Order: sequence, then C-alpha cells, then structure tokens
Amino acid sequence: MPSVVLDSPYKDSKSLPFRFRQKRFAMVQSLIDAVLKERGACTILDVGGEAVYWNIAKDYLAGRNIHITLLNRTLEDVSGSQFSAQVGDATKLDHLPDNSFDLVHSNSVIEHVGNWEAMMAMAGHVRRLAPRYYVQTPNFWFPIEPHMRAPLFHWLPEQLRYRILMRFDIGFAKRRGTVDHAMRDVQSIALLDRRQFATLFPDARIETERVLGMPKSLMAIRD
Repeated sequence: MPSVVLDSPYKDSKSLPFRFRQKRFAMVQSLIDAVLKERGACTILDVGGEAVYWNIAKDYLAGRNIHITLLNRTLEDVSGSQFSAQVGDATKLDHLPDNSFDLVHSNSVIEHVGNWEAMMAMAGHVRRLAPRYYVQTPNFWFPIEPHMRAPLFHWLPEQLRYRILMRFDIGFAKRRGTVDHAMRDVQSIALLDRRQFATLFPDARIETERVLGMPKSLMAIRD
C-alpha cells in the first residue's frame, strides 16, 4: 500500500469523487429498501469497506434498522451501533455460512485482491453470502486510471508504470522510493472490462456508469 495517503474523497461532500459515489449509492439504497420492506432490518457485509465511505449516505442510514459489518485485512476503527468490524481476506471467507447477511456490498475492491483465481474466489463468496449484492469496480476502458489519477497509465507496460511511480508524485501517494514499492503498487491493481466482470458475476445485471459517454465504472447488482 502507498506510504503517504492523500485525503479521502469521502470527507469532502463537494468533491467530484464524492458526488459520483453518492449517485451510485442510489442503487445500493434500492437494495436496502427492498430488504427493509421484507424484513424490517438489513444486515450488510461491506467487503473491503471503510466507515468513512458511508458518509455518502449518513442521512439515509440515520434512524433505520441497518447494521454494517466492515471486513478488511486489518481491523477497521468503527464507532456507533450501526457498524462493526471483522478481520478477514475477501478471497477466504469459508468460515462464514451461506446467506449470513441480507446484502453484500463492495466498492472498488475486487481489482485489488490479486490474480483471476483470487477474483473468482472473492466473487464466489459475494454470491453465496447474501441473497442480494452490489459490487463496483473501475472500468479498464476508461482512459483515466482512478487510483493513480493519471490518463492512460493502466494501458502502459509494467516497466513504464513502475518507473513513472518512482519519478513522480502520482496517485494516492508520494514518489515511490524503491523498485519493490513501485512494483507492489503497480501489481496491486488489475482493472477489469465488462466481459470479465460479467463472468465473475453471472447471476447479476451489469450496470455501466458513464462520464461524457465513456464507461467509467461497472456495477454488478443482484436484487
């Protein structure tokens, strides 16, 4: 992971990333509303999620019988009765029984879990752990790489990408000081196209978020 992290986009309600996420949350809200209508309560597993992400929906969450479990490799700091945290690996969740939750949510995580086999493992757990799910990932064919915030970066060979990270402050961190650090950051991201994403989630509908007509991100939704 980068050693010097920039401010989270979830903290600035006027930022463009915040507004994009807030607009996408309307799809998540419709899933939660359906569960609340059926059961009167909703339990959510947020795979790789952070409590700060849910700032985009704090007014909606207030007063509703919703509980969100944040699952990460390290324990997420949470407060309030609506959140709890677990330590776990998104690709190794066999300890959790089928349909343990009402909804599984994951935002910009699956592109970080590793190779195709790891992505398939995570997708399999998402699909079995709840009747409904929402998974979002950036689209490979959008020309601006969202993690590095650089045009065309993800379309370059690895040998160029790691050298760029070592020469410039780019993305969510300062200039990487070693080849090892740069390569780890380069290989920690594997963006997907629509066909790959649909293969991971064959029982979902795939929605595309567009900016100026270009496919910015993909969402797999099972409702």
